[in-house]
Amino acid sequence: MSDATFCTKESAAMEDASRNTSGRDETPGLSKETLGLMTVATGLFVASIYYNQPMLGILAREFNAGVGGVSLVAVATQVGYAAGLVLLASLGDCFERRRLISITTVALSLSLALAALAPGLGTLVAASLCIGLLATVAQQVVPMAAHLASEHQRGQVVGTVMAGLLSGILLARTVSGLVSEYGSWREMFGLASVATLLMGVVLAVRLPRVEPAAVISYQQTLLSLVRLIRTHRTLRQAGLVQGLLFGAFVAFWANIALFLEQPPFSKGSTVTGLLGLLGVAGVLMAPVAGRLADRRGQSRGKVVAWGAAAVSVSFVLFGVFRTSWAALLAGIVLMDVGLQAAMISNQARVYSLDASARSRLNTVFMTTMFMGGSLGAAIGSQAFARIGWAGVCVLGALCSALALAVELLTPVDGAHPITILSGEQECAPSSGAL
Repeated sequence: MSDATFCTKESAAMEDASRNTSGRDETPGLSKETLGLMTVATGLFVASIYYNQPMLGILAREFNAGVGGVSLVAVATQVGYAAGLVLLASLGDCFERRRLISITTVALSLSLALAALAPGLGTLVAASLCIGLLATVAQQVVPMAAHLASEHQRGQVVGTVMAGLLSGILLARTVSGLVSEYGSWREMFGLASVATLLMGVVLAVRLPRVEPAAVISYQQTLLSLVRLIRTHRTLRQAGLVQGLLFGAFVAFWANIALFLEQPPFSKGSTVTGLLGLLGVAGVLMAPVAGRLADRRGQSRGKVVAWGAAAVSVSFVLFGVFRTSWAALLAGIVLMDVGLQAAMISNQARVYSLDASARSRLNTVFMTTMFMGGSLGAAIGSQAFARIGWAGVCVLGALCSALALAVELLTPVDGAHPITILSGEQECAPSSGAL
């Protein structure tokens, strides 16, 4: 099917959807209570893919596995998340969102229960793949919040929900570190399974129904992802920059527990988890970045560039002062703030491209980001196994420096959104390679 044919069919589908829903409120609004619930839910769901990071040392001892073997747990989770973004997260544009979120949440709860009962490392890796795949329900909630928000508050709403997402990441490591150290890693996954199931019930009751903006099939949804990538230069740039930054971020957190178990630190999973609390600075930065993202002009690009620079500096601190607690703590704060600021600004860019395709735009952006995370986890674990902590630091510094270079050297000419004039949809030509 050609791009022109697909655009014509999707346009017709969108016209039918508009006629069929005339007189009906498709965006019931976003109250403070609903926003708060979605913020908490997003944090809880995304936490599922980070529970395993502080417990890798414990898992290595329990299953008698080396660094390369036990790292597959973290890698499988990231790979599953990237796959889920393509296969599941984009469904919000072609299915009713509340029901989709509820079903995915129940499946995630079952996957966490499987991890808690895993008899061996192989089963745990398989369960981790499923957890990553289904934890993308968080990326169904984020575009739903953006869809319900008014245009002039969209950046702030996304910033608030993403603050919840980052809080989930931080608390996941902290709670997991404590439970794994003083209880067991199985208890951690069991508790997460119950909490996720309860959240699914609450969401099914409290979330409003949100019908898809365009009535298109699942196959058309997947095909349209390629068209969106080709059409929007801004989407390509934002995804690449964030993928590089997130690759550096995951490489750090996937290996920090193993690094801290070595001299001179010699610390367990509890300390690793507590380090995640330093990322509260990133949580506080999220709403600020969201408000900046609501402003037009060059402010979004500046925030992304400063964020990438902060991540670069953090890895310099990690590598040059590798035995210093002060450098480690300062670097974590810089890394979290930089990553969060860049992500909020990039998401605001992406969501502004096409109101009828926000789930799919988010899918492309987050898939690219988590592909970077998957590569960061895989390459970072090998670098740590072969070279040590210096290899992780070099990898992180190179990724973040490249992200900064892409942001500074690639002009964004505003993207090429699909325009709708007098009921006719026009597909803009590709702006060329990034």
